[in-house]
Amino acid sequence: MGRLSRRLFLEETFLAAAAAAAGSSRALMAAEPAKQSRSPNERLSVAVIGAGGRGGGHAKVYDAREDCVLSYLCDADAAAAAKAARLKGKPKFVQDMRRIFDDQSVDIVSIATPNHWHSLAAIWAMQAGKDVYVEKPVSHHISEGRRMVQVARKHNRICQGGTQHRSDGGNRAAAQLVREGKLGQIKLAHVRTYRLRTSIGPAGEYPVPPTLDYNLWAGPAPMELPVRRKSFHYDWHWFWDWGNGELGNNSIHAVDTMRLIVDLKGLGRGVMSYGGRVGLDDCGETPSVQVTIHDFGPITVVQEVRNLKTGAAGRGSAKYILGTEGYLTTGSSGATVYDRNGKLIEKREAPSVDHFDNFIQAVRSRKREQQNADINEGHISTAVVHVANISQRLGRPASAKEIQQALDALRVNENVVETFEEIRKHLADNGVDIEKTPLTLGPWVRIDSQREKFLENPAADALLTREYRKPFIVPAENEI
Repeated sequence: MGRLSRRLFLEETFLAAAAAAAGSSRALMAAEPAKQSRSPNERLSVAVIGAGGRGGGHAKVYDAREDCVLSYLCDADAAAAAKAARLKGKPKFVQDMRRIFDDQSVDIVSIATPNHWHSLAAIWAMQAGKDVYVEKPVSHHISEGRRMVQVARKHNRICQGGTQHRSDGGNRAAAQLVREGKLGQIKLAHVRTYRLRTSIGPAGEYPVPPTLDYNLWAGPAPMELPVRRKSFHYDWHWFWDWGNGELGNNSIHAVDTMRLIVDLKGLGRGVMSYGGRVGLDDCGETPSVQVTIHDFGPITVVQEVRNLKTGAAGRGSAKYILGTEGYLTTGSSGATVYDRNGKLIEKREAPSVDHFDNFIQAVRSRKREQQNADINEGHISTAVVHVANISQRLGRPASAKEIQQALDALRVNENVVETFEEIRKHLADNGVDIEKTPLTLGPWVRIDSQREKFLENPAADALLTREYRKPFIVPAENEI
């Protein structure tokens, strides 16, 4: 596929793909679940940790099921108690999740906390004998993600990642088409995530919400005082101590389904990221535009996120999978293959399934292979995001010429150079001159995928984990 035709494809089909993906996400929450048990003796006791927007969604799902009883709603902010009172099952409200783990009657823990709590909450729950559904990204650091997998295996727990697009029929149909060789040998997987964001404001000295137990909210992460961000309960996403930027917030979905489609294993052989927090003029730390190049041998993977306006595209994601014989797109219920010149070759549909229901059925069968998003897949997809952010965090300000030279030196798909040209135009359209406001260029970091570490790079290895705040410590491998 030529440069012009590829660019036209991306520009003309992105909005349609993004709209389809958004519709798919809603469909996965509303898809008809499998037959549920009506017997009170077979009802599963569920606790939801995190009562924010996503956690509220978890609570509503379980509360509506006939085969589950929502026993607990947990949040460090006592203001969430009002949400518990409005639910059909009238669950108990607690601020400290450890009270849930001590209750032997609880079967399932569903986690929708801020990112920095995902792994430790899941580990504690599984050590207490609970099965776990944990939101994306499943970890805040690579090392704790691997520990989750080890705990799940040792304690024979079902643990599902909240990467619900794995249950999307279109993505599963796309994976089947690739397995059948419709694209030939895969050469490039480019995933785009656009999510328009606005400034979160300058750094200030803001109070902790009066209803919040800050110690419980922070858990393993630092307790920043005074708080710099005005919006306490969402804008943690844009600070490295608690969030993972837009890569961890939304690109994780595109990366995870891309891995499903092309059957991508491991963390790759190397990674380099460039980008920066530009065009927002606020106190956030994570990039508002970021492009990452991953070397997976014969396959080049490109992650691209934009938080500034891109034409009419306010939000959404798209995947462009290129092989020697053609390219592929996905929609909410099917996948389409084109030849290298854009001629339609085949369309294929497949039904989507309810991602929570898929988890419940695996809990009942005790067969982790029944899950669409076993924790090992969630860990690897999240780790691919983490290595991208590690390169970014190790970077330095660089001129456009320096970034261009670094990309030219990579022995990967030519798409990476084209993408930089598009990013320059995108930023110029948003009033950002990267000669005056330079982007950050991360180093090319080599990866030992099997050991999930870096090669001869102590600075990168140091970012595989964090210093945990006592007593909220992720256990060592010999302590699980």
